[in-house]
Amino acid sequence: MAENNGVKSRRDQQLERLRKKYPDKKFEDDEEIYGQISDDYDQYEHDLDGYKGREKAMSDMFAADPRSAQFLADMHNGQDPVLGLVKNFGVDIKDVLDDPEMQDKIAEANKEYVERVAKSKQLDEEYEKNMDATLETLRQFQEERGMTDEQIDEVANAMLTVVKDGVMGKFSRETLELFVNAINHDADVANAGEEGRVAGRNDKIVEGLRKRDKGDGTAPLNGKNGGAPSQQKQSQSIFDLANEAM
Repeated sequence: MAENNGVKSRRDQQLERLRKKYPDKKFEDDEEIYGQISDDYDQYEHDLDGYKGREKAMSDMFAADPRSAQFLADMHNGQDPVLGLVKNFGVDIKDVLDDPEMQDKIAEANKEYVERVAKSKQLDEEYEKNMDATLETLRQFQEERGMTDEQIDEVANAMLTVVKDGVMGKFSRETLELFVNAINHDADVANAGEEGRVAGRNDKIVEGLRKRDKGDGTAPLNGKNGGAPSQQKQSQSIFDLANEAM
């Protein structure tokens, strides 16, 4: 019989890759293994479609005017963009820039560029500000729960994974189950509280009925010649007992 010589099976190789990529998962059953492989494949197809779309757009642009490809290549190699424009599109570019109508269009394009840069800077500043507050919240949360650094890091990484998947338009079954369980937990806690309150009230009603049927064992004080005592108080209904128990 031929020896294995330590060669791993394709299944073991795939499991090793998955566990290395997702160290927080164990992949102990086929459902989890193939589910993750399916999610990864879907993500791969999504990314590949994006690459193909951008590649086609660039290809169409270069096919429409090959000079644009050379211009981008020159700029990538460190050539001054203005010199690249003249080199690839000729000195007529100066006439275009001097055209009043084109100047308006250039001014509008430059305005959009400046606004985009300013918006990007604003988002960066807002991100830094929010991150400072978030780190403080995580620190307080960690102290209140008595969590280790590794535990709070795991929580933060899980949240970042959900956010990243949301940006990419990806919602896995694991993420959906996480939020469904969280929502159901709140509902279960509320239902358990209501059930406990009702059960406590019902116990009081039952105890009241038992005392009424049993009596306290003492002789009546207002009986005459051994006759039946007169009732000082009318019998309470179950609704009266319920009201007293609330």
